Amino acid sequence: MQDYFVAHWLDITTTILGLAYILLEYKASLWLWLVGFVMQVMDIVLYYQKGLYADCGMEFYYIAMTVYGVWVWKFGKKRNQAPKEALPVTHFKKSLVLPWAVATLAIWAILWYWLTLVGSTVPVADAFTTALSFVGVWALARKYLEQWLIWIVVDVVTCVLYFYKDIPFKASLYGLYVIIAVLGYLKWKRSMKAVSA
Repeated sequence: MQDYFVAHWLDITTTILGLAYILLEYKASLWLWLVGFVMQVMDIVLYYQKGLYADCGMEFYYIAMTVYGVWVWKFGKKRNQAPKEALPVTHFKKSLVLPWAVATLAIWAILWYWLTLVGSTVPVADAFTTALSFVGVWALARKYLEQWLIWIVVDVVTCVLYFYKDIPFKASLYGLYVIIAVLGYLKWKRSMKAVSA
């Protein structure tokens, strides 16, 4: 049993950090970005060890988006936002749907091709979750309600992928993420209605 925990310590640690992260995201707490940064640094090592190269590379993007997210949540403004008011939850702009959809498909295709070249055993799923995550983390940084819908899709696929790649704790976390994402969507939607009422 001890050998199992020693072999999976990185998986366990990042799972605990991931749980804290998603709960802070659910609460729309600025602290999610700090917890996310620590988790992302450790995930680089974990994913590289497991041959999830797109996920590994994605963590560098997450780190950059963490800096961006802190800045936007702390200093960013949206139209009709009162001075000194916290960044409000809003809807994903309709004008951004088509460009982001095209970008996501292009990123998926490029990553899929690259992963087949580097010998990934799961190029389609790894590329898909990574491409969709580009949009998800950007939408989170902008505090768009629909970011939760993106994460539901990512989390379902990632849960299955991580069980397949023998990362059981993190896989279980992503299963829990699906539930929290549904609850987060409902909570953020209620907060939008409360602000507009």
